[in-house]
Amino acid sequence: MNGNLSTAKAAKKDEFYTQYVDIQKEVEAYLEFDRDTFRGKVVYCNCDDPFESNFFKYFAANFNRLGLKKLVTTSYDGSPIAGKQLSFFEYDEDNGERQKPKAIAVEIEDVKDINRDGSTGIDDVEIFLQQTPHSRTRLTEGGDFRSAECIALLKEADIVVTNPPFSLFREYVALLVEHDKKFLIIGNVQAITYKEIFPLIKADKLWMGVTIHSGDREFRIPDHYPLNAAGWRVDEDGVKYIRIKGVRWWTNLDHGRRHQELPLMTMEDNLRFSKHKEIKGKAAYDQYDNFDAIEVPFTDAIPSDYDGAMGVPITFLDKYNPEQFEILGITQSWDGCASKIYPKQIQVGKDGKKSEVTKLNDGAATKVDSPPEGQTYYIVDGEFFTKYYCRLLIRHSHPA
Repeated sequence: MNGNLSTAKAAKKDEFYTQYVDIQKEVEAYLEFDRDTFRGKVVYCNCDDPFESNFFKYFAANFNRLGLKKLVTTSYDGSPIAGKQLSFFEYDEDNGERQKPKAIAVEIEDVKDINRDGSTGIDDVEIFLQQTPHSRTRLTEGGDFRSAECIALLKEADIVVTNPPFSLFREYVALLVEHDKKFLIIGNVQAITYKEIFPLIKADKLWMGVTIHSGDREFRIPDHYPLNAAGWRVDEDGVKYIRIKGVRWWTNLDHGRRHQELPLMTMEDNLRFSKHKEIKGKAAYDQYDNFDAIEVPFTDAIPSDYDGAMGVPITFLDKYNPEQFEILGITQSWDGCASKIYPKQIQVGKDGKKSEVTKLNDGAATKVDSPPEGQTYYIVDGEFFTKYYCRLLIRHSHPA
């Protein structure tokens, strides 16, 4: 096993705590599509502290409404927030060599109105955990989601819901897929470009969740983290928050938005009326030199009547409807779908600096008549090329 989770988190500084409202909005959207999504299911939060985590709080507080069979949560050695709101003796007991607070697992199979206020909620859960030590289990292997203890709990779970460390996203998803689990997790949108992740997307085994932030999303961070993000705040209690761009929900749970048809204009109408200056007024869409596809720089500019392959931004997946489109590939060299391979190129930067590279083979390229102003370009055998950001290659499932 590769190191432990706490070591990886400390090294990468990717300990981000999801806001309750973000969890609530996402989960509720699945209930709108199928109110029984979580009914009778064992939900496992395997990167969370069993009380302080908002994933735990949401599912514990809504245990009966969701109809859960069981809620399981595991923490890890040295968590900076475990025990801040509710402490357990297991955090400090035995084995003094391990980093405190020590990892534990909490299992809840029933939530009753213990405080007799006429309803069930997180206050009842808090009392239950304080009064019921047998609901808690020491994790001798430190709480790493890859440990034998945590994998045993994973095997018993129906749905995994959590915010795993971004630095371990590939490995985390691979474990869920290996054990054939349903899941709803948080990750960076750039994971689309990972060679371990994209094949799952292409095979319709993984897709984006419901709630989409076009900008950034706010997370709580540990007290010792520096506030070096573009957006941050500290609340009245001294709790730190930062905003992170490009965060998405990832899932293999079905939901209504992925079946909504994306409204589109014809190619002719896009070229005449598009709101995007990169398209409006052009004679035609650009054709790639190294892929048999046209360049579509914006998802809403996909022509409704074009039946060939198209290159679109990776954020197209936010609107992807598998009944409307087919994913063919990705413009990464490891996908092997390029129609040509270039020899070494001369890259000319915006500042005019030249260097020998092979970057043109890791993306879609377009041939241009002359060196473009104000942007990086490439020279191959005396010809000029520009390169696009990573593109997904798609086509209509049922061309107009």
